[in-house]
Amino acid sequence: MNRRQFLASSAALLAVRPSFAQEGLFRTKYFPISAGIGLHDLAPARDGTVWFTAQGKGMLGRLDPRDGSFKTVSLGQGAAPHGVTIGPDGAPWITEGGQNAIARVDPGDLKVTLFRLPEKFAYANLNTGVFDKEGTYWFTGQSGYYGRLKPGSGEMDVFRAPKGVGPYGIAVTPKGEVWYASLAGSYIAKIDPATGNAAIVEPPTPSQGSRRVWSDSQSRIWVSEWNSGHVSVHDPANGSWKTWKLPGDHPRTYAVYVDDKDKVWLTDFSANAIVRFDPTTERFNVFASDKANANVRQLDGRPGELWGCESGNDRIVMIQTIAAG
Repeated sequence: MNRRQFLASSAALLAVRPSFAQEGLFRTKYFPISAGIGLHDLAPARDGTVWFTAQGKGMLGRLDPRDGSFKTVSLGQGAAPHGVTIGPDGAPWITEGGQNAIARVDPGDLKVTLFRLPEKFAYANLNTGVFDKEGTYWFTGQSGYYGRLKPGSGEMDVFRAPKGVGPYGIAVTPKGEVWYASLAGSYIAKIDPATGNAAIVEPPTPSQGSRRVWSDSQSRIWVSEWNSGHVSVHDPANGSWKTWKLPGDHPRTYAVYVDDKDKVWLTDFSANAIVRFDPTTERFNVFASDKANANVRQLDGRPGELWGCESGNDRIVMIQTIAAG
C-alpha cells in the first residue's frame, strides 16, 4: 500500500482535541478513536506519535497526540492484529493473528510486509512480540507456541510451549533476557536464545493467571496476575518473589508496564482503572476512567508518559507525570 492509498483509507480522521483531567502529580488525557474499531495494543514511537492495533477492523493506526488526529492502514484481508512494538529500525511490528503472520509497516512508504508462520502452526493465535538486544523478534502464540524471527533473513523458528496453551505477554530485560507469561499455564518462563528452550518459573500464588510481564531497570520481572488480582516481581538473580494485591475487593490485573523511574503501572478491569504502584513505598495510585467498561488491555510509555488502549471505549489514554513523585 502506497502513501496515497494510506491517506485515502483515513477518511475517518478525527480532529477532535482530546479531553483531559488533572489530579495531583498527574494529568490524564483521552484520545477518541472510531467507535467499533477494536483497539487493543499500542506503542509510542520516537517521533512522538503512537501506533495502535485496531483488532476489530484489521488495521494499524497512528495517533498524533498534538491534536488528537489519527490515520489507519489495512493490514490485509482477514487481519486481526493483537500486539505492536517498535523495532530497532523504527518501524512498528505487529503480531497479526488473523493472517497468522508477523507484520511490519514501513513508517516511510507505509508498505505492509508479512512474515507468515509455517503451515503446521496455522492456529498459533499470535499475541505479543518484543525485540532482543541482537535485533531478533520474539513472539507468543496463545494456542501454545512462542517463536523468533530474524528480520534480516526472514528466518523463523516456532517452538511448542511447555504446558501447552497460554503464552501471552513477553518482555526483554536490560540484561538481554527474554521472558514470557502464560495465562492458561499460570507461569512465567525464560527463553534460552541458543536452543529456544523455555525454562518455567512458578509464581508463589497457585493458578494466578500470569498475563503480561515487563522488566524494570534491575532486570527483575514484573507480572500482572489476572486470576489472583496481584502484581508480583521475580528477581532471577536470587530466585526471590514478592507479591501485592491491588486495591479493592476483586481486582482483575490485566496489563503491566514499568516506567523509566521503576514505577509499576497496571490495569484493573474490576476497578475500571489504571493503577500505579511504587515499589519503594508499596503504595498504589488509582486512576479510574471517566467512562464505564474502559478495559485497558495493554500499557506502554516513554519518560513522563503512560499510554494505554481503552478497548471498551475505543479511546487511547495518556497519563502524564507533571511533577516528581
